[in-house]
Amino acid sequence: QVQLVESGGGLVQPGGSLRLSCAASKNIDGVYTMAWYRQVPGKRREWVAGITRSSSIKYIESVKGRFTISRDNAKNTADLQMDNLKPEDTAVYICNAHDDWSGDDFWGQGTQVTVSS
Repeated sequence: QVQLVESGGGLVQPGGSLRLSCAASKNIDGVYTMAWYRQVPGKRREWVAGITRSSSIKYIESVKGRFTISRDNAKNTADLQMDNLKPEDTAVYICNAHDDWSGDDFWGQGTQVTVSS
């Protein structure tokens, strides 16, 4: 089992940037696909971006060209760089680790991102 802790959320003006970080409690290399989801009250959790064990990357269409996901297997972290933020990006951002061998999913507590002027 892996514990995940997110950091880096906050309040930013439209057009601004934030960098979210997800710290895992154990080795992620060769085991976990890492992803970021977001959730707005009253709506379903939405997958935003994912990076596989081999660093293949995908994004939801609405963030392409603005968000960049990365992983550092030496540090057991997965980051989400968010640029040109829009008010519709406001949500709680949640880190996910998917164990590619067992199929288990693990979740962080989430970090609030608010985009507002």
